[in-house]
Amino acid sequence: MEKLKFLTPVVTIFTKEGKLDHKGNIKVWEHLIQNGIDGIVLLGSTGEFFSISIEEKKELIDLAIKHINKRVKLYVGTGCMQIEDTINLSNYALKNGADAVMIIGPYYFALSPESIEFYYNEVAKKINGDIYIYNFPERTGYDITANLTLNLLKKNKNIVGFKDTVDQMGHTRKLITTIKKEFPNFEIFSGYDENFIHIALSGGTGCIGALSNLYPEIFSKWKLVIENNDINKISEIQRIVDKLMEIYDIGKPFIPALKKAMKLKGINIEEYCIEPFIKSTEEEVIKIKEIIKGVENEFNKI
Repeated sequence: MEKLKFLTPVVTIFTKEGKLDHKGNIKVWEHLIQNGIDGIVLLGSTGEFFSISIEEKKELIDLAIKHINKRVKLYVGTGCMQIEDTINLSNYALKNGADAVMIIGPYYFALSPESIEFYYNEVAKKINGDIYIYNFPERTGYDITANLTLNLLKKNKNIVGFKDTVDQMGHTRKLITTIKKEFPNFEIFSGYDENFIHIALSGGTGCIGALSNLYPEIFSKWKLVIENNDINKISEIQRIVDKLMEIYDIGKPFIPALKKAMKLKGINIEEYCIEPFIKSTEEEVIKIKEIIKGVENEFNKI
């Protein structure tokens, strides 16, 4: 079995005024590092990258690189609507110490396979470091297929991994079976927490799941029991994660609910998001508390 990894697409903490909260973000990073997460993905979807200016992205990148200081891997989401912005932000992150960049393609208009391939070829040949492709068809309007990815890998040695945020596991499995034959070291992650064990059994690398912001200890423990082939504990944690997945259904999007849950768990952060994302309602908070109580009761038994 490939060495497994669980990465956290980390939330971004803001002040009430919508500015970056340096102390709050550091608290979250420490929470993840101290609880065994393998790496942090900065400025992903959960990190509200789409609402942050280029200048603030650079500010957050600088802060993360300095504070994390190579204790875990740091991946930075650098996908922008324009090719040159993607290239410039990627090289900024890599030059200053990020381990790799993760790039979602341009969104709003669905792109043809030829356009997708053109985009990634263009950025890859001008980016000075490792690249992970971020596939999220529900948000971009198009799918980056296994065969298209294979074409990209044949031309670009610095494309080293893939995050597949698709709820049908068969899609991710097709990536694994298609690509691993020719590129056995290529890393393939699911974007859904609940698929971690399925990814492991199928020969993938792991998961980049947002719920690890809340309970990194659950996911680092899950990785350990999978590596130890402890089938009973693997199954027990799967059921806990299945319960935890209910957070994704609270609010649209789920990010305010996730921040509220983190605060309720005892992580001393502000829960503000960039508007128009709004705070969780009283009814939503009740649901969040019920989930936390149920999850903690079950996890404490393991």
